[in-house]
Amino acid sequence: MGVHVEHHVDLEERFVFSPKLKKNLLLIILSGVLLFGLGIVLLLNGQGHGAEGHHEAGAAVHGGEHTFHWTQRLFATLWVNNLFFTGIAVISVFFCAYNYVAYAGWSSAIIRIPQSFGHFLPIAAVLMFGVFFFGHHDLFHWTHEGLTNKFLEDGKTLNPNYDKILAGKAGYLNLPFYYGRMASYFILWFVVFKAMLNQSLKEDLNGGTEHYNKSIVLGATFLLIFGVTSSTSAWDWVMSIDPHWFSTMFGWYVLASWHVSGLAAITLVVLLLKENGYLKVVNDSHLHDLGKFMFAFSIFWTYVWFAQFLLIFYANIPEETNYFIDRLSRFGGAYYGLFFVNIFINFVFPFIGLMTRESKRLTIFLKIVCVGLLFGHWLDFYLMVMPGTTKGNSGFGALEIGSILIYLGIFGYVVANFLSKALLIPKNHPMLEESIHHDI
Repeated sequence: MGVHVEHHVDLEERFVFSPKLKKNLLLIILSGVLLFGLGIVLLLNGQGHGAEGHHEAGAAVHGGEHTFHWTQRLFATLWVNNLFFTGIAVISVFFCAYNYVAYAGWSSAIIRIPQSFGHFLPIAAVLMFGVFFFGHHDLFHWTHEGLTNKFLEDGKTLNPNYDKILAGKAGYLNLPFYYGRMASYFILWFVVFKAMLNQSLKEDLNGGTEHYNKSIVLGATFLLIFGVTSSTSAWDWVMSIDPHWFSTMFGWYVLASWHVSGLAAITLVVLLLKENGYLKVVNDSHLHDLGKFMFAFSIFWTYVWFAQFLLIFYANIPEETNYFIDRLSRFGGAYYGLFFVNIFINFVFPFIGLMTRESKRLTIFLKIVCVGLLFGHWLDFYLMVMPGTTKGNSGFGALEIGSILIYLGIFGYVVANFLSKALLIPKNHPMLEESIHHDI
């Protein structure tokens, strides 16, 4: 059973992955590789250090003195991009899941966009495992040996590097369990994503409501899985960088940052496709809804950010406040300015930019806000990772720009490749007619 729509809507619309676009994406990747290589050369020549190229009292780590090595900034930069682009990919699956569960009609016309993002998950898994395997000592202090043993090998001499807090967390923070959790995240996310995608593609061929109903069940399954793994992955990949610190709100905080990034990426791709003559079915009301999503969840991100900061500030417990002291006053104030730029670009900017009805319907406004939010939440992850890994030796130069271009080029290639292999519009989606006539 197909969906009956007006004759001027092309339900067989397909995206053409043109040689020009392929060339441009490959040039982006190549430019990124060259800049990334230049950044490594600069680091090797001592020109990539930040404000603190030496140990200082505020940069000490438990169990030994912190000394900077260029690989710390290298792996930290890669880890930021891993987190950011993995988040966009998994949030796209989250977007599909909650729209299916909510029986949402408006989003059916654009569902192929988040479905294309999900194909980055296997690449994200390889990159995440690779960076962690080679750089875990530079990224995560708890991975060093000898921190959880109270005595040395003789069983009598006290271990000078013994860390009581890390010893108490050793049942969770240990390499075998960590690798197992990481593998389970990507396997569970990708398996459910592929199952939902397959139902959607079969729906294009067979019609009816059977595949749609299965997608709803799979969507609910993903929400249950992601309800747990979104927090545990945030603890593993971000919070354990500062293993003496914890926040009960941190899982929500990372989820909020991921969600806004994913929504901005989905909206930007929709706009770019429309600009190039695709997705004629998408109207101002669809853009309005995407703009409302970005507006709402930017406020939600701000709420979680402020609630976490306020509770820690008010309680004034040293093991909690250290996290913010690192970002406000330590390391020569290396992160002080960025700390406030983060708030401005991720809250004030979208709040003002998307407040009115008209702004959510103007392509130029939406594009500016999308690009701003994507950069802003990349910066958010930068601020989560860098102070705990490189201390004051961070920066933003050829290494960081190059890594962004590499990941962006690969992500764009994966997205364009999938979009060229499936119908841009799910022609037999039961809610498609509602989406085509969407008007708010």
